[in-house]
Parts: sequence; C-alpha cells; structure tokens
Amino acid sequence: MNKEALLLPGFPSEQIFSGFNAQYRVQLHESLFELVWFGEGRWDWHTLYHMPIFLRKYWVKKINDIVDAQQAAIKKANTKTSKPLPTKR
Repeated sequence: MNKEALLLPGFPSEQIFSGFNAQYRVQLHESLFELVWFGEGRWDWHTLYHMPIFLRKYWVKKINDIVDAQQAAIKKANTKTSKPLPTKR
C-alpha cells in the first residue's frame, strides 16, 4: 500500500493544505473573542469555532447592528440632556 500523498493537477507541492495564514488566524480569533464577549455567555469558544462561517458572520453582523443602535440611542439621549437649563433673571 502506497502511503505517499496524491499529487493533484495544479498542486505542485506534496502538502495540499497547509492551514490558514497568520493574518486569517488573527482575524478568526478576534471574531471568536468578540462573539464570546458581546454574546454575553450565549456561546462558548468551542461552539463558535465549529459554527459554519456563514452563521458566524450572521451573528457578527447582528451584534454589530445592536451595538450601533445602542450607541445611536445613547448619543441621542446625550444630545437631549446636554442643552443648557434656563436660568432665572
């Protein structure tokens, strides 16, 4: 039985998949951290790591939308309260 890796057309090296590049790994783990952190305990790291990418991207977008709406509400509330109070003369 031959235990050598098959060489596929277009793949000149014996190693077909070498893993993710360093930049993608950092992006992946930042995304996982943010989902764990902003998910407030809804998911653990293992669940998110094995979650399909399209679903993980959906939750990142959903959390970003929620955070943006919260920040807009805070900004709106701050602009209402930052008006000077009328003074008696």
